Amino acid sequence: MTAPSFVDVAVIGAGAAGLSALRRLSGQPLTVVGLEARGRIGGRAHTLLREDYAIDLGCGWLHSADENVLARLAEAEGFTIDRTPPPWESQAFNLEMTPAEQADFRSDFAAFEQRVAEAAAIGREGPASDLFDPDSRWNGRIDAISGALNGAKFREVSIRDYDAYRDTGVNWRLTDGYGRFVAAQGHGLPVVLNCPVSRIDRTGALLRLETAQGLIEARTVILTVPTDLIVAGAPRFDPPLPDLVEAAAGVPLGLASKVHMLVTGAEDFSKDGQLWGSNDTGDTGGYHLRPFGRPMIEGYFGADLARGLEAEGEAAFFAFATDELVDLLGSNMRRRLTFASASMWGADPWSRGAYSHALPGQADARARLRAPLENRIFVAGEATSDAFYGTAHGAWVEGARAADEALAALGLGVAVE
Repeated sequence: MTAPSFVDVAVIGAGAAGLSALRRLSGQPLTVVGLEARGRIGGRAHTLLREDYAIDLGCGWLHSADENVLARLAEAEGFTIDRTPPPWESQAFNLEMTPAEQADFRSDFAAFEQRVAEAAAIGREGPASDLFDPDSRWNGRIDAISGALNGAKFREVSIRDYDAYRDTGVNWRLTDGYGRFVAAQGHGLPVVLNCPVSRIDRTGALLRLETAQGLIEARTVILTVPTDLIVAGAPRFDPPLPDLVEAAAGVPLGLASKVHMLVTGAEDFSKDGQLWGSNDTGDTGGYHLRPFGRPMIEGYFGADLARGLEAEGEAAFFAFATDELVDLLGSNMRRRLTFASASMWGADPWSRGAYSHALPGQADARARLRAPLENRIFVAGEATSDAFYGTAHGAWVEGARAADEALAALGLGVAVE
């Protein structure tokens, strides 16, 4: 579709939050448009097909699935849900750590999280790494877990924000791809693709949006772009909104990257097994063996390691993963692996990272980020979710919240699903 010249609500971004907002607004007596910079919808939920397999470059797990609104929606729409327990609950082959060492690590990690919870309960703030046990041999591994959970090491993660995340421990997957499911939610919605918004003029009674397809005037705006884009001024507000930029800077995007590899002789590996490359450093990869039983290995890298590898390009992910798997499984792995895909979310100009984490001292930034501005600018996304940040369902719930706020501002009350 082409961009209209006037709307009641302009939703900037058509990822999970933007699509949720648009769905919430549909059927209302309003003119609405979604403006997406990419040539596709879905944002950081994106499924590729390789060798007829659905590969999720972005979000892949329905976290807290027993209370996840997207899990219920996917099931209602007939998407196939795989309820196999996640691989991180076990370790394949006992190669990298003995069973006794695995138990020791789990005990130390649980003790660390308990110290975080106790500190947060009394309002203590600071880097979560301050609560490492200096005598634990597992602090490097704990930081590797932080790379997966936060996209950053614990020195960059707020104590209170980390504790605020709610995890029910139930994690499911979508066999045909999480990104494919999220994209399907945009069917029939009024989204203009290849339409980045460069500037929003706030000086008049109407907001004036300068876009790649011309000027659009809007009564209200729902902004769902990642926090790093807000900080970079994409879009730029005129006059500026320094409080918005400051709040966004408090919850920057970390980086978590994936590499997918085809593997010959995959029957050697158990279905949905897990390996870590090393147990004494945060700069290591986690390896999901035969996800969904497919002849593949999914490598997962976070924080500083992901940033460094991404700077070198896709081939660096494959080379690093190959070297770690050779160390674990033997030199014949080098000829058994074939590169399939890698995610490059940090290099993506419309993402600049994977998902948000609150910096030490910035545990309140999410609340400040989602505060309405002038009763006509509403911000939503995974970064505005207190309990489910870093997830597509957190973004989805926040998109609906922002839509309700826009409806109230326009005098239409709250939408009913």
